[in-house]
Amino acid sequence: MSVKLEKLENSMAKLTIEVAPEALDKAIEKAYQKNKSRMQIPGFRKGKAPRAMLEKMYGKEIFYEDAANILIPDEYEKAYDECEEEIVSAPSVEVVQLEAGKPFIFTATVALKPEIKLGKYKGVKIDKIATEVTDDEVNAAIERERENSARTISVEDRPVKDKDQTIIDFEGFVDGVAFAGGKGENYPLTIGSGAFIPGFEEQLIGAEIGKEVEVKVTFPEDYHADDLKGKEAVFKCTVREIKEKELPELNDEFASEVSEYETFDEYRAATLKNLQEKKADDAKNQKQDAVIAAIVEASEISIPDAMLETEKRQMVQDFTRNIQAQGLSMDQYFKFTGMNAEQLMEQVGPNAEKRIKSTLVLENVAKAEKFEASDEDVENEFKRMAEMYKMEVEKVKELVGENGLKEIKKDLVIKKAIDFVVDNAKESK
Repeated sequence: MSVKLEKLENSMAKLTIEVAPEALDKAIEKAYQKNKSRMQIPGFRKGKAPRAMLEKMYGKEIFYEDAANILIPDEYEKAYDECEEEIVSAPSVEVVQLEAGKPFIFTATVALKPEIKLGKYKGVKIDKIATEVTDDEVNAAIERERENSARTISVEDRPVKDKDQTIIDFEGFVDGVAFAGGKGENYPLTIGSGAFIPGFEEQLIGAEIGKEVEVKVTFPEDYHADDLKGKEAVFKCTVREIKEKELPELNDEFASEVSEYETFDEYRAATLKNLQEKKADDAKNQKQDAVIAAIVEASEISIPDAMLETEKRQMVQDFTRNIQAQGLSMDQYFKFTGMNAEQLMEQVGPNAEKRIKSTLVLENVAKAEKFEASDEDVENEFKRMAEMYKMEVEKVKELVGENGLKEIKKDLVIKKAIDFVVDNAKESK
């Protein structure tokens, strides 16, 4: 295999990859073996026709596409490993020459890590981030715990009010005609939750159990169903059940039930301390984000479209895994949110761009300051991972492998860059 790299505009490059004829012949043979069981010609049992006979009947190109698909992934990976430039996107592949007995030639157009002009990164000025915890914040935290500890009781002697948990039947009509997906029975709805179309839940306030009420709404212009966007609708609703929360009193008994403390005063003091620690952590993260954002703003960065597209796809893949870990499929997620795959890709775009730019400036800070990951840094990181995963250090090293080790070193260097720019930042008073 041989590889030639041609640099293009906007940090793009074209790799021309040439594979020996012998490798192509082997791939064609693999394609034949893979497909022969599905092919039949007169005079031969199904799957027993010789390759030469199949090529004569259907054309010698019959196995070319499968052969290319067999070769390209492995050959591109070899070219990727050989390339001295850092490739930061998935390849766009085009076959140039594909003919038995000749070299197989294809191109892979990729984005290379762009050069950036690093702006000021020492002594970056940012606004001071408040870390004080107010009484109102402590009260709100306690009130949330109180809400979580509330009992739910059925109500039959009054109409619906805000915050009630209801069970409703409903059917929606546009211009007097019921529309698909607009009907529900025994549907749980908490008033004020914002789960339904704007204006829907508020109109149920005052409704009585068993009595039908009409709710008039207008579907938003960005509603996921095209035939309902901007349309006025009437929902005929009947409240079947009303429930409300009964809140516990804020006393020593409450404190002992929701915490390890015996008195309410001790519980309140612990709540204050927890909030202070959380706010300090949040402030640290906010400061870090603000400093990096300021450096990005001061730098000149041009991101290749292919690099951004690859990052977006990676973020969607990560998001998909998180959703599946919660027991949901992406089809279910799209149904619940009214989104589709294209909208999700568009939604992650700003964060993908932010992540790329942040990484680029931090890598350049690390380069400018000559930061490196020492053997001690790496060993400490392996120990931290071993403790986190409850494994032996040597087992972690084995699982991480060479590629994982490279990523660990890269992450450690980035962390040093983050610590450096944050420690050198100046907060306004």
